[in-house]
Amino acid sequence: MTGKEDVYRGPAIRALCRITDATMLQAIERYMKQAIVDKVPSVSSSALVSSLHMMKISYDVVKRWINEAQEAASSDNIMVQYHALGLLYYLRKNDRLAVAKMINKFTKSGLKSPFAYCMLIRIASRLLEESDEGHTSPLFDFIEGCLRNKHEMVIYEAASAIIHLPNCTARELAPAVSVLQLFCSSPKPALRYAAVRTLNKVAMKHPSAVTACNLDLENLITDSNRSIATLAITTLLKTGSESSVDRLMKQISTFVSEISDEFKVVVVQAISALCQKYPRKHTVMMTFLSNMLRDDGGFEYKRAIVDCIISIIEENPDSKESGLAHLCEFIEDCEHTVLATKILHLLGREGPRTPNPSKYIRFVFNRVVLENEAVRAAAVSALAKFGAQNECLLPSVLVLLQRCMMDSDDEVRDRATFYFNVLKQKQLNLNAAYILNGLTVSVLGMEKALHQYTLEPSEKPFDLKSVPLSTVPLVEQKADLAPVAGKKLGKAVPVRQDIFQEQLAAIPEFKNLGPLFKSSEPVQLTEAETEYFVRCIKHVFTDHIVFQFDCTNTLNDQLLEKVIVQVEPSEGYEVVYYVPLQTLPYNQPGICYTLVRLPEEESTAGM
Repeated sequence: MTGKEDVYRGPAIRALCRITDATMLQAIERYMKQAIVDKVPSVSSSALVSSLHMMKISYDVVKRWINEAQEAASSDNIMVQYHALGLLYYLRKNDRLAVAKMINKFTKSGLKSPFAYCMLIRIASRLLEESDEGHTSPLFDFIEGCLRNKHEMVIYEAASAIIHLPNCTARELAPAVSVLQLFCSSPKPALRYAAVRTLNKVAMKHPSAVTACNLDLENLITDSNRSIATLAITTLLKTGSESSVDRLMKQISTFVSEISDEFKVVVVQAISALCQKYPRKHTVMMTFLSNMLRDDGGFEYKRAIVDCIISIIEENPDSKESGLAHLCEFIEDCEHTVLATKILHLLGREGPRTPNPSKYIRFVFNRVVLENEAVRAAAVSALAKFGAQNECLLPSVLVLLQRCMMDSDDEVRDRATFYFNVLKQKQLNLNAAYILNGLTVSVLGMEKALHQYTLEPSEKPFDLKSVPLSTVPLVEQKADLAPVAGKKLGKAVPVRQDIFQEQLAAIPEFKNLGPLFKSSEPVQLTEAETEYFVRCIKHVFTDHIVFQFDCTNTLNDQLLEKVIVQVEPSEGYEVVYYVPLQTLPYNQPGICYTLVRLPEEESTAGM
C-alpha cells in the first residue's frame, strides 16, 4: 500500500484490512489516512470502502478519520465522492442532528457524483419518514428538486423516494408521476421497466394519480419486452375503466404464456383487484383465469389463481357455479396436494348449497379413487358434508362412504366409518355438531388439558367443556416447549389458567390488565332448553374483573350479530368496556366479554 505501483496499492489496502484486527489497526492508521486523501481514485476508494468494513472492528479509531473523509467528499471523481459520503453517513448515522447538517451542507454545495446524489436522496427520505415535518420539510424540497437533475438515475431515485413516502397525497405525487410518464417513452428498456414498475406500485394506493399516464401505458402493451408489457397491462387494469376491461384481457391473453410465473402472479393479483372493483365483469375474468389454470406453471402461480377464483366465488354469488366448475376441472389433473385439499374443502362448503349439488359428487369421489392419502381424506370429509345437507343425496353418499371404509389408509377409513355412522342416524343436530361445524375449542388448550389428564389418571372421564373455546386464530397460537424431564408439573387448574391468560392477552382491550389472578369455574346462566344458552366464567385481575360469556344460539333460523351481555354492576363497580361477538350462527358457540373495574377497597392488589 506504500509502493510506487498504483495498480497494486488499492488491492493491497483491501487485503490488509481483511486480515487486520483491532490491535493492529492503530499501526496502519497513518497510512489509511494518507490513502483516503490520495490523488489516485482507485487507492482513495479502496481506503474508504475498507474503512467502512473496519468500523465493525474498531468504530472509535475509524471515527478519527472523519476529516480525511470530508476532504475526499469534495473529490472530482464520482466513485470517490460516493464512497466518502457513505463513510461519513455511517460514522454519523446515530446522531440525527449531525446527519441533518451533513445533508444541508451537501445540498447547498452540490455534488458531482450521481451515485452520491442517490445516496443523499435515500438518507433524506429516511429522515423524512422518521420526522413529523413531512412534506413541508426542506428535505422534501431537496428530493423534489432532484427530479430536475441531469442524470436519469438521480431523477428516478427522487421519484421513487417521493412515491414511497408515507401519507403522500395525489397532489404531492404529481411531479414524480410526470417524470415517470416521460420515462415510459424512453428508448432505454431499463428506464421503461423502472417507470412502469413504479407506476404499478402507485396505482395500488393512488389509481387516480396514474390515470394521466394511461395513454403512455397503452403504448407499452405492444413493447417487445414482455415484462414491461405485463406491468403496463396490470397497471391499466387498476386504473382503467370498466369498458376497457374486455380489450385489455384480450391483449394480455396473446402473450401471457410467454412471461415468467413471477409476472403471471402479478397479472392474477391485478385481476383479483379488478373483480372487486367491477363485479359485473366476473364472467370475463373467470374465463381468463380458467384458461391460465390449464397452462403449465409452478405452485405459487397456481395457488394465486385458485385463491383469486375462491375470492370471486365468496364475493359474487352469481359466479359460484362457474367458479366451482372450473375448480372441479382443475383438480382432475392437479399435482399439488395443498391446492387439491383446499378446493375439496370449498366444494364441501359451497357445493351442497348450489341448485344441483349432485354434479359435484363425481369430481369429489374421483379424488378418493385416484389421489394420495391426504387428498382422499379431504374428499371423504367433503362427501359427508353433501350427505349432511342434502337428504336426496344421502343414500348415494352412504354407499360411497362404505366403499371408502375399505381404503388402504387408516385416516381415510376412520373418517369414512365415523361419517357413515353419524349420517346413518339422520339427526340434524348430530350432523351439525360433528360434520358441518368444525372444532370450536382451542386446539392448544385441548392439547394441554389432554396432556394434563394423561399425567394424572382419574376415574372421571375427560370433559370437553373444561377446555376454553377458541378465540385466537390458530396461526397466532404458539405451543409451549415441552416440560424438562424430572420437573414437577403443576395441577390442572394452573394449566387452564395459563390458557385463559394467553387468550385474554390476545384481545387489545385486555392486554394491559396485568397478570391473571384467578379464573372461576363455568356457571350456567340459562336453562339448556332456552333459545340462547349462556354460561359465564369470571377472570379476576388486580383492578378489574373480566366476565367471559360463552353463548350458543339454538335457533336454526336466526343469525345474531354484535352480541353482548349487558351487566348491571353493584355500587362502586364500573363497566369499562364491552367486547361484542360479531356473529353468532346456529349451534356454533361464541364468546363475548364485559370488563368491570373493581372498587379500590376490593382490589386484589392487597391480597
